[in-house]
Amino acid sequence: MNNKSSILIIDDESQIRRLLQLALESNEYKVILTENGNNGMTRAAMDKPDLIILDLGLPDADGIDILKKLREWATMPILILSVRNTEEDIVAALDAGADDYLIKPFRTGELLARVRTALRHQQTGQAEHIFTFGSVVVDLAAHTVKKDEEFIKLTATEYSLLSLFVRNAGKVLTHRYILEQVWGHAYAGETQYTRVYLAQLRKKLEDDPTNSKLFITESGIGYRLTAVG
Repeated sequence: MNNKSSILIIDDESQIRRLLQLALESNEYKVILTENGNNGMTRAAMDKPDLIILDLGLPDADGIDILKKLREWATMPILILSVRNTEEDIVAALDAGADDYLIKPFRTGELLARVRTALRHQQTGQAEHIFTFGSVVVDLAAHTVKKDEEFIKLTATEYSLLSLFVRNAGKVLTHRYILEQVWGHAYAGETQYTRVYLAQLRKKLEDDPTNSKLFITESGIGYRLTAVG
């Protein structure tokens, strides 16, 4: 991975910004600092960073609202860094388009691991093939997804998960395998991740998300994508 990747930090706490800057720059990342949501959105549009670290408790707007506005156009990974630690807060951020969620106070080593994982999602190896299942077309070479001839916006994590299923179409993938491949070995027991993200993919790609025909649940084991052609 190229550690010259640029990272935009949107956080109103000066000490947190300084800590993040030191940790990231010491690992050769380029760091862009902003202290509120509006400035953060402007810098995201101007600088087009490879990754955004976003606080939810901003002085000028709720971080979830900023996240939703960014996701109207931004496809880079967005890592939430927040003191909010309830399952409801975490799921709300993931549903709004976050790629990962880290609770303050955090350990620097874990933060760097999350950053590396998020950036890896942007560099997933892609086969030069187009896969079709029903009205959905996935072009792994072009990194695009269409449903009924219309492009579907996916977050970096959603796309990484979908491409894993596409490359293993017809196979049952265990919870552990999915988590290790998409999020890393440290997440092998976090089965709520697969549940949340599968729900998001079903909502975006299935005709009836409540009666899935594409992503089949194998009870107690994992999931399977119906064979594609």
